[in-house]
Amino acid sequence: MSFALHGVGVSGGIAIGHAYLASHTAIEVAHHVVPEEQVANEIMRLDTAFNAVREELESLHASVIDGPAAAEYGAFLDLHRMILDDPTLSTAAKSYIAQNQCNAEWAVTQQMDVLMAQFEEIEDPYLRERKTDVIQVVERVLKALLGHPGYVPPPLKRDGDSILVAHDLSPADVIQYKQHWFTAFLTDLGGLTSHTAIVARSLNIPSVLALHHARRLIRDNDLLIVDGVQGVVIVDPDEHVLSEYRLRQSQLELEKQKLKRIRTTVSATLDGTTVELHANIELPQDVEQVKESGATGIGLFRSEFLFLNRDCLPSEDEQFEAYRTVARKMRGLPVTIRTFDLGGDKNLDSAKRVAANPALGLRAIRFCLAEPQMFNTQLRAILRASRYGQIRILVPMLSSVHEITQTLHSIENAKDSLRQEKIPFEEKIPVGGMIEIPAAALCLDIFMRKLDFLSIGTNDLIQYTLAIDRADDSVAHLYDSLHPAVLRLVAHIIRSANRGGTPISVCGEIAGDILFTRLLLGFGLRQFSMHPAQLLTVKREILRSNLPDIIPFTQKMLKADDPAKIHTFLSKLNGHAA
Repeated sequence: MSFALHGVGVSGGIAIGHAYLASHTAIEVAHHVVPEEQVANEIMRLDTAFNAVREELESLHASVIDGPAAAEYGAFLDLHRMILDDPTLSTAAKSYIAQNQCNAEWAVTQQMDVLMAQFEEIEDPYLRERKTDVIQVVERVLKALLGHPGYVPPPLKRDGDSILVAHDLSPADVIQYKQHWFTAFLTDLGGLTSHTAIVARSLNIPSVLALHHARRLIRDNDLLIVDGVQGVVIVDPDEHVLSEYRLRQSQLELEKQKLKRIRTTVSATLDGTTVELHANIELPQDVEQVKESGATGIGLFRSEFLFLNRDCLPSEDEQFEAYRTVARKMRGLPVTIRTFDLGGDKNLDSAKRVAANPALGLRAIRFCLAEPQMFNTQLRAILRASRYGQIRILVPMLSSVHEITQTLHSIENAKDSLRQEKIPFEEKIPVGGMIEIPAAALCLDIFMRKLDFLSIGTNDLIQYTLAIDRADDSVAHLYDSLHPAVLRLVAHIIRSANRGGTPISVCGEIAGDILFTRLLLGFGLRQFSMHPAQLLTVKREILRSNLPDIIPFTQKMLKADDPAKIHTFLSKLNGHAA
């Protein structure tokens, strides 16, 4: 019987193949009271299990080969080893056995709960989702305790059309599957910012997560259609549906090949208006994908990713090497480095600092200014790297002139220290600010007098404008990129910056969404920054656009207050033949 499952599409495309069900371990262990004379034996069992998992992770790390996802795999494994060695899990679990005379399995799951609670307190959605990695590490320890360490999947019986179906899938699991080619994967768990989603995007295969019951409802060898664009999985489709999706699959592949032809084409509208297309990156290894996309610069280097997946802060030299590497590889093209955008409960006193509403708390530039030594280390590293390319500094979450003044003072202090040490750097390095808070948007004239350029972070701007926590599922449906207030605010920022002669870009999600390409062009935007995988699709839309045709539609949209009318105008705008 044919049926459909709906989840979160995290990597686009369409795959058609047969289900291959992956085994998984649920963390359900019994609690046993251990006689006092056997406590030492339980502790020894736990030590043996931890050592077995440590060796397993080291072996997996050594097996990582160069490729588009190698850097991500290595980072994931480093994070899992860090969790494994965290005293909250390892040392404390042994103490728990001794104090409570319990079995090792029970002790390690109790300490897992402690770690999970700490992750729940983290305000950043990406970091908070790392609690999934804690579960995956504990699952490995439990397998070792039960005598089944390192589940290794058997060879796939089918070549070329296998679709992996799992309850959850850790990056380490993906490494074990990498020699068995599969066309897509599905999981019950996961989300847009989960590690599994990142792996899916790196592998560039159709993937749907958060299906909830896929592992239970899908049987081995079932014929599946995976639509990564719509987040839909069709099980046992009939011939009519199968033919339709095969046609769509062929069309998508043809479109993908056609897109490569415009990689070196100058990005300009039909009326001759040039539009800069930059890329967003997280790590230095992402530069290769940037080059393949044909981007003319890096509009957002999310430097906080250098601080993740580790148990100590990166040193000045380590950061310097990362920034210099990117600058050199970009060969003189602009590289915009955003100062770290972390929450105040990361790294420093995280166990003691709990914010009632972390989205409005000590994060981004607020955290940087509250930790001047940590901020100074990063600024010195960026400045040192500035002589190797066209580097710019971007400051996140500015809300007041006072914060700008403090930031510029911090940059000047870092420059002074380098001058005293006779370390060269670019004296006139441009400094820009992210417009993510309505207060900044409404005081734009003041910001433009203080800063060299601006970048709109639409994700947070929408969140703060509409007073909606994007991480809260109960209100996530109210997050509306086409809300009249959002459209008017974005248009106001772009037009004000253009009138003032201040370079302005958009680096949030809507920059890479072709539904918004013509709308942003009509607002006056001439620089977009997005994930490299989205760049050619956006470029194609720009090449097909004609500004004289676009502007009247955007003006009508700004005057509309009825959501239905706004959507109608947008459809006409995007359907209008230039």
